[in-house]
Amino acid sequence: MKSVSSIPNKIYTLPELKHQLNRWRLLNKKIVFTNGVFDMLHEGHIASLGEAALYGHILIVGLNADASVKRLKGDSRPVYSEGSRTLIMASLVMVDAVILFDEDTPAKLITAIMPDVLVKGGDYTLDQIVGAKEVIAHGGEVKMVPILEGFSTTAIIEKMKAK
Repeated sequence: MKSVSSIPNKIYTLPELKHQLNRWRLLNKKIVFTNGVFDMLHEGHIASLGEAALYGHILIVGLNADASVKRLKGDSRPVYSEGSRTLIMASLVMVDAVILFDEDTPAKLITAIMPDVLVKGGDYTLDQIVGAKEVIAHGGEVKMVPILEGFSTTAIIEKMKAK
């Protein structure tokens, strides 16, 4: 029987994550990083996270903290608090670690983690991906995963408002 009691153990502060990264790297684990708001988890998110996880052994998800989401998306967002979003993200089988970041971009977090693979959605170009230059300069890779058409948190919210 699987226990949900270990889910919170996948939620890290930066010092905790750096310590865990050292362990994973000693075991020669390939570290993958992606990020986003992940406000209302939907099929498109699951598809992109599943694909990101295929690029390595460990998938770390950087999650925009509530203050960051408000600055980027407006006062009506996020729908779910950062506490709820981190717990939901940590409950996903393909996710190994979740970490919040307060800045508008994950630039500081990416340079602190320095993943082997940085993954973003296919709606970005390489020059638009924050941290891409640093990861590549460090010998890492940047991957863009296809966006699953027809799924968007904004569209879901708009549909709910229309009812």
